[in-house]
Amino acid sequence: MNLFTLDINCDVGEGIGNEMELMPMISSCSIACGGHAGDSATIKEVIRLALLHRVHIGAHPSYPDKANFGRKVMEIPFEKLQQSLEDQINAVHVELRKSVATMNHVKAHGALYNKAAVDTETAQCLINAVKNTTRDVWLYAPYGSILAEMALDQGLKVRYEAFIDRNYNADLTLVSRSEPNAVILDAKKVLKHLLRMVTKRKVKTIDGKMVKIKAKTYCIHGDNSNALRILKYLSKKLPNFGIKIG
Repeated sequence: MNLFTLDINCDVGEGIGNEMELMPMISSCSIACGGHAGDSATIKEVIRLALLHRVHIGAHPSYPDKANFGRKVMEIPFEKLQQSLEDQINAVHVELRKSVATMNHVKAHGALYNKAAVDTETAQCLINAVKNTTRDVWLYAPYGSILAEMALDQGLKVRYEAFIDRNYNADLTLVSRSEPNAVILDAKKVLKHLLRMVTKRKVKTIDGKMVKIKAKTYCIHGDNSNALRILKYLSKKLPNFGIKIG
């Protein structure tokens, strides 16, 4: 049986220390690059592991706010934010060049990702940073977002992303992490959530609605306490549905 190949990406280099276990079970990774977590040493080590397991490598810039792990919107001038984002993306470039490797994508983290999805100024700031630092890479962005629409209009390559371990609101924004049901921890529920998005192009929102969604890459968070258990379960079960991670 020919299996359909699915891209599963994971946010890594965030201080959890589980990258060695995660890498064999994912196909893309987004490396924290100093904004919310990470430094040159962690970037270098995660790149080494990604190359070892043939995992696509991306930069994972954020608001420069380690105190809040990049999960709160910062009141920061856009010029200063853009410079920080460019510095973060370039930090990954520096280590990639040392390894004679290339960047596959850029994906914003946390509050920046969510804000850029709905706010034109924040989206433009991120787009400018990507255009100034990269060439021919994917921008991971949510389907139907302002960020995706603006990036496509400005000639960037966009890969729609969905989250397999997060619940959605009816407008396709993610349920706030301040809510107890924001993160999906049960592996069986994650599989059902993922299969619905892949096979039906729909997501069941937190209020029970079925909403259209498109994605070419699916994220699981490296700091999800059950990430390893979920990925092991998916690796075992997905082939039964004609799907493999790769």
